[in-house]
Amino acid sequence: MDNDTDATLLLDLDGLAVATVERLEDGTRRVHLVTADHGARACPACGVFATRVKGPAVTRPRDLPWGERDLQLVWHKRRWYCTEPLCPRKSFAEQVSQVPTGARITTRLREAAGRRVRDAGSTVVQAARDLRLSWPTVMDAFRTAGQQVTAAALEPVTVLGIDETRRGRAQWRQNPDTGRWEPVVDRWHTGFVDAFGVQGLLGQIEGRAPSDVLAWLASTDLQWRKQIHYVAIDMSAGYRAAIRTGLPHATVVVDHFHVVQLANKMLNIVRCRTTASLRGRRGRATDPEWKARRRLLRNREDLTDAQFSTMWNALINAGTLGMTLLTAWIAKERLRDLLATARTSADRSHIGHLRWKFLTWCVDSDIPEVRQLATAIDRWWAEIEAFIHTGHSNAKSEGINRVIKLVARAAHGFRNPTHQRLRTRCVTTRRARGHLRTA
Repeated sequence: MDNDTDATLLLDLDGLAVATVERLEDGTRRVHLVTADHGARACPACGVFATRVKGPAVTRPRDLPWGERDLQLVWHKRRWYCTEPLCPRKSFAEQVSQVPTGARITTRLREAAGRRVRDAGSTVVQAARDLRLSWPTVMDAFRTAGQQVTAAALEPVTVLGIDETRRGRAQWRQNPDTGRWEPVVDRWHTGFVDAFGVQGLLGQIEGRAPSDVLAWLASTDLQWRKQIHYVAIDMSAGYRAAIRTGLPHATVVVDHFHVVQLANKMLNIVRCRTTASLRGRRGRATDPEWKARRRLLRNREDLTDAQFSTMWNALINAGTLGMTLLTAWIAKERLRDLLATARTSADRSHIGHLRWKFLTWCVDSDIPEVRQLATAIDRWWAEIEAFIHTGHSNAKSEGINRVIKLVARAAHGFRNPTHQRLRTRCVTTRRARGHLRTA
């Protein structure tokens, strides 16, 4: 029988040939298959080719969807006697690589299910609906496909980004011996990102304590850690302590976004405190400081001259409260002027002069929150100065955290932290990002 028919080539199942195709009353196509691989009659236990047929067998493996109608596969195979006297297996059924013994779905259908979740960012439920499989089947296929990502060796990294993201609610368990409640699952995950390369998320670990960071670094190769020159973080003292212990040769860089965010938080605190102390109530829509609250948080260059004049004059006319807010706003802008020297090859004297102007303004302001900001900047100055000289930021970590939150939202949350870390690691790789390109 000729196995290279058009129907066989169209179906493209290795080791199987199409005998006939029939259409049922509901439009479903039923494809009858026969074995085309002579190696299918080799005993799976001893490898000896069988010569005696025990009887026929029929299986109905499920395959990838073809077209708009269902496609039913019916494999007419045979059972063989094993003639090897020393073989413990007396009989066996034919099997091919696409349909192993006992398999109810083809190998390519299982692999396609795993790739949908691993590379295409699909949820397990959606992949199961599209391929008409069960959730456990798709999840098992995804675990197998995800091992190719987690088992791959890490490429050299020059700039490492570390940031935390909230996983979900913490889980607690009561100790039966002591009666105390102990944490089982932390609500935070710490991610490690290739901040200067294209590898995406390198790994993720539960918790955000210094010991958690050190545990992940200890699991990596020593030579790989020695190639890390810079580590970009937010203003986290715990991460800084872990880096100084685990990567003593690396330079810690503080991301400028978090520095400006700290200044904006200071502005909000000053506005709320001064409004409560001078007006004896919360801010209202008629208050000038409430009207200017959004413009105070915007950059000066993003405001038009008319917008800036309106804000400035309104706060000037507000008296002591407005002057306090303008003083805090000027402190924020002078801090931004200092950070703006990054990637400009500015000399140390110019940077030092801008730093002196910022610190002097904060000290002379006599505003507690502004002085606290100056203290925090001075405490983190070594890391901020490293950002000014190198320009490295934690932007990729923030972008990956956004993708992590989108994955959790699409999955309606995760109950299993291990599954969540696997989904997160796969969806933030370069392979998954390339799959989303419309070109």
